[in-house]
Amino acid sequence: MRNWKRFAAVMMAAATMVTGLTACGGNGTAGTSGNGDAANSGDENKVSDVEDVAAGTESGSDDGEIGQYTVLTDADGNPYDLGGMDIIIYDWFTADQEDNEDASAYDEAREEYLDWIQSTYNFTIKQKAMTSWADSPEDFSNYAATGGDENYIFCLYQGGALMSAEANGLLYDLSTLDCLDFSDSKWESSVAQLMTTSDGKVYGMRAIPHEATAGIYFNKRLLQEAGIDPESIYELQRNKEWTWDKFEELCQQVQKDTDNDGVIDQYAMTNFTSSLYSAAVISNGGQFVGKDENGMYYNDLESDATMEALNWALDMLDKYEMVYPEDAAWDYTYTAFANGEAVFTCEEAYRAGDWSGEDGMEDEFGFVCFPMGPRMDHYVNYAKDNVFVIPSCYDEDKAWKLAFAYNLYTDPVPGYEDYEAWKVDYMKSFCDTESVDETIATMVDSGVPLFEKAINGIDMGPDLFWGISKDNTPAQQAEAIRNTWKAYIDTANGL
Repeated sequence: MRNWKRFAAVMMAAATMVTGLTACGGNGTAGTSGNGDAANSGDENKVSDVEDVAAGTESGSDDGEIGQYTVLTDADGNPYDLGGMDIIIYDWFTADQEDNEDASAYDEAREEYLDWIQSTYNFTIKQKAMTSWADSPEDFSNYAATGGDENYIFCLYQGGALMSAEANGLLYDLSTLDCLDFSDSKWESSVAQLMTTSDGKVYGMRAIPHEATAGIYFNKRLLQEAGIDPESIYELQRNKEWTWDKFEELCQQVQKDTDNDGVIDQYAMTNFTSSLYSAAVISNGGQFVGKDENGMYYNDLESDATMEALNWALDMLDKYEMVYPEDAAWDYTYTAFANGEAVFTCEEAYRAGDWSGEDGMEDEFGFVCFPMGPRMDHYVNYAKDNVFVIPSCYDEDKAWKLAFAYNLYTDPVPGYEDYEAWKVDYMKSFCDTESVDETIATMVDSGVPLFEKAINGIDMGPDLFWGISKDNTPAQQAEAIRNTWKAYIDTANGL
């Protein structure tokens, strides 16, 4: 019965999501941004006809199970007792959730599960916006340096502030807490790679699927006007034929001088170049900074794969990138695509929320993975997921209890282990099911860490992206910053 319920829930959710995509509408968000519970957002895509999962009130069995839930016990055979702790997962983006009268079966099952773990182990837990994006690093550092009586698990974004916190001893070593098993598949691997040191210490965790980043958006109307079936791009992706060469073929077809005045007025691309460069490098198996088997960082900017990708991206920009007005705002590339001034753009998945709904694009858009480079046989996207940490100012007992609670909080809901809750918010922001069921589904399982985010001092914009051109090639710029990067990387390696 339990397996049937799970199957029915997934099938009903899929059917409801398809129904909800008859128009390109959304609420201005895509993905979870690290909140770990996309389906608890009051979504209209409900699983309404599936029998509720049992609330776990039946008599326990000899193996510690109560209904569908398994009770974890201490050395004396009693359920672990967290002593009534009030735990806050401290972030900048999780709004207070109102009671959802239209909750799906999954929503209700998750609420019942959360109620059960809190009552069984004597604690409360809530994820909540306690700060702003800009203030979150300083808030964490100040708290971790001075301590407090609160019970916080902090969410931090990747970058210099996070790595400074690690270097300054402000992050608790999670590898010392036996309630966490990082071999479990629920832990996001790109975060584990980034936050695990050469001596096996673990300073950050994420038990939420990787949030999809950069792929290729395309304007369906403009493709059709150029004689290209938008569905053909999804077909290329399915057949593992979506490559750099195929992408350039399409750019050649769609770019044109519509009024024959000698000036191109239908451009193939408009891009935020930092996204394009990063996506191109990762798509070719390259990287800017690597991490070896001993956990030591190294400069990989001058590798063949990375140089090939940067040169290809520069060539594509030279041939197909829209020319912007001299007084254009820094984000003109976003509005240019939204206004139908270019057919393609390399952008991150969350941007779909800005382009859908009543205030979004007039045209429907599709979304595919960034095309494969010649050195790859599968699609990848770079990862920059938010990281969850415990401040080192806490003693071992408190840290263990916080980790124990977070582990439970992020476990799959019993009966819904295969339910893809992450799809719900994405489905509200994209115009077609292929964008989510095919593209995003591939991307969430193929995130590659950006190790340069672990190196204090490296700033990819001024260091590389903003300076390379036909007159200052990637190889020339790599040589110019080689010694500077070496100093930064040596420091990160403790040399």
